[in-house]
Amino acid sequence: MIIREYTLQDKNEVLALLRLNTPNCFSPHEEKDLVYYLDNEIELYFVIEIDNLIAGCGGINFSTDKTIAKISWDIIHPSFQGKGIGSALLKYRLEKLKTINTTLKIMVRTSQLVYLFYEKLGFTLIKTVDDYWAAGFHMYEMEYVKQNKV
Repeated sequence: MIIREYTLQDKNEVLALLRLNTPNCFSPHEEKDLVYYLDNEIELYFVIEIDNLIAGCGGINFSTDKTIAKISWDIIHPSFQGKGIGSALLKYRLEKLKTINTTLKIMVRTSQLVYLFYEKLGFTLIKTVDDYWAAGFHMYEMEYVKQNKV
């Protein structure tokens, strides 16, 4: 298992991951949002490889003053879900964030379908918005308070 920075050559595999998780975890309408993100909004984005296959991806974006880090676009290949790949990728990013002294809060916006994953890893639910991403895809906003140990 290797975690490395995303490159432009990874784009098609990342989009394929999204399609493998649509409509179970993502609305079909979200693909255009991911394409825009990959082309215009990446600050830190990583892929996790297993046997030269991209098994997952996820990023970090920041508020303008870098006091808030936002976990973004976590996608795990269905064959690797429930096997610790997503946890490893999230913990990797949380470790990276511990080195950024200005970051006071770590946030994630996810759906009702996977919020328990984040809760298990230390995130607390702040608010929900029904049908935020699309009909039946509710937004769960969660916060992780940066700690010494992840």
